[in-house]
Amino acid sequence: MSYRRTIKIVCGFAGGSAVLVVAAAAAEYQGCFGHTRAARWSLFNVLQAAQPAGNRTVESTGNAWDFNWDKRDLSALLTNGKKEVVSEDPSSEQDNGKPKATRNILLIRHSQYNLSGNGDHERILTPLGREQAEFTGQRLAALGLKYDIMVHSTMARATETANIISKYLPGVELVSCDLLREGAPIEPVPPVTHWKPDAVQYHEDGARIEAAFRRYIHRADPKQKEDSYEIIVCHANVIRYFVCRALQFPPEGWLRIGLNNGSITWLTVRPSGRVALRTLGDSGFMPPDKLTRT
Repeated sequence: MSYRRTIKIVCGFAGGSAVLVVAAAAAEYQGCFGHTRAARWSLFNVLQAAQPAGNRTVESTGNAWDFNWDKRDLSALLTNGKKEVVSEDPSSEQDNGKPKATRNILLIRHSQYNLSGNGDHERILTPLGREQAEFTGQRLAALGLKYDIMVHSTMARATETANIISKYLPGVELVSCDLLREGAPIEPVPPVTHWKPDAVQYHEDGARIEAAFRRYIHRADPKQKEDSYEIIVCHANVIRYFVCRALQFPPEGWLRIGLNNGSITWLTVRPSGRVALRTLGDSGFMPPDKLTRT
């Protein structure tokens, strides 16, 4: 069979991308198919691999979604397989204790800051960073959402970012929180060579950032009647870890995610305990020449 005819056949089976595969196989056998048994078997394997999966499916990992990941499901009242009867009408008690509102949590990464500053007090926003915060504030205002609160890390770059955003959201309460400070949440997999915190830092930061996750990322309280929109201004490592934990992805994969300065990550937590990621690191509202990731 000629080389050109083989190309046509493979394209018919697997699409134009197969040309590259066949070309590689042809090069391995000096541009000639069919001259040896090994070459014929190689072509067969290439054709088989290049064909669509058809009814072949990817196997499930078997990891089920934990609906009580935030420990706020009423079924947590189960004790040794028996329900604690807390009223004469347990079904009514359950209905009253179920969340009914959805929480929307908008995680904002701080803007670009002075990396060469000595200590946190000198690591303030750069002129570009202040511009980025203005763009983020404008974007949040343009969304037209009824924000309930804005919580920010106590580190200088996050505090300054939150203060600039706050100008565009008059009336939204501004609160600071030490738990949201930057840190090393958990040793990343795969490891990286340019960043090597010691075990003590992972131990201390990890516990703090996990505590922040438990405080801020959970389903609504049963007493909450309307959907809420909350803003958290913090840091890349914290946001990436929050996303992995909320989606029940392996938390050690947090460093595989990249976030631009001033970007918006939007998590939605349903009353059932379902979690959705509406946006991850959205910064499309900024001009391209204003984008940074430092």
